[in-house]
Amino acid sequence: MKLPPVAYRCPESLDEAIALLAADDEAQILSGGQSLMPMLAFRLAAPSVLVDLRRVPGLDRIAIDAEGTHVGSRVTWRALERSHALAAAQPLLAAALPHIAHYQIRNRGTVGGSLAHADPAAELPAVALTLDATIEVAGPAGPRRIGAQDFFLGAMTTALEPGEIVTALHLPPAPATRRHGFEEFARRRGDFALAGIALSLDVTLPLDVTMARDRAAPRIEGARIAAFGIADVPLRLDAVEAALEGAVADASAVAAAEAACVASVTPDGDPSADAAYRRALLATLLGRALACALENPPAERAA
Repeated sequence: MKLPPVAYRCPESLDEAIALLAADDEAQILSGGQSLMPMLAFRLAAPSVLVDLRRVPGLDRIAIDAEGTHVGSRVTWRALERSHALAAAQPLLAAALPHIAHYQIRNRGTVGGSLAHADPAAELPAVALTLDATIEVAGPAGPRRIGAQDFFLGAMTTALEPGEIVTALHLPPAPATRRHGFEEFARRRGDFALAGIALSLDVTLPLDVTMARDRAAPRIEGARIAAFGIADVPLRLDAVEAALEGAVADASAVAAAEAACVASVTPDGDPSADAAYRRALLATLLGRALACALENPPAERAA
């Protein structure tokens, strides 16, 4: 299909972009356009004006310092893939990048576009939830920061107020010893995931080395696990996290996590996969991601 008639504006500042949105309730932001353009073609969206952010300065910046990682909303997936500093600072995000859409789409798709689009099967929202990220936005009332746990409200629905624009994603710093795992399954690589897992955890030794030998084994602490592709928002798997807290970091922990997942998660079903299949698939992906995190210390992954 051809695109519907739509006006086009390309502001050169963030204030100008916000003003254009405020002037027309049916205006819509264009960032990478990899989701929006197909929606326009299929008449799933019909904005009166497209406000292109490509000339707004500062939105394509990646900055890494002691306070964490700042990723501008106009940063593309390909730019993130090429950043060695990003891979070292945020290994979970780096692990998710090759799974995002197809290579050609990663050349144009952007961080801000993915966050604002809020597709339930998208990788970035789950990574943001796992890493306790903050989404920075700006609008008529000024800038504000929204925690990832409060940002995603439903399928393609976010906490953005009318006229607000996603300007950046902020990921807090993590200890170099933190371990990560990422797994997803799609019918064809690059397609929407039927289910996926993003996780982050620490493996530590008890401080009291006089304890019994089995109690001095490395244990899991601070697990954060998010599932995507199974509901209308990414979900923290609280029951799985609780099952892992303090568990010995071995195969029994993986089995316990899988069992907790099956017992506590009720995925949505659709023509691509029913709920029972998604539940079993998610448990399998969780087991793989957790085993990978436990078997591969950070230093070995970096090497």
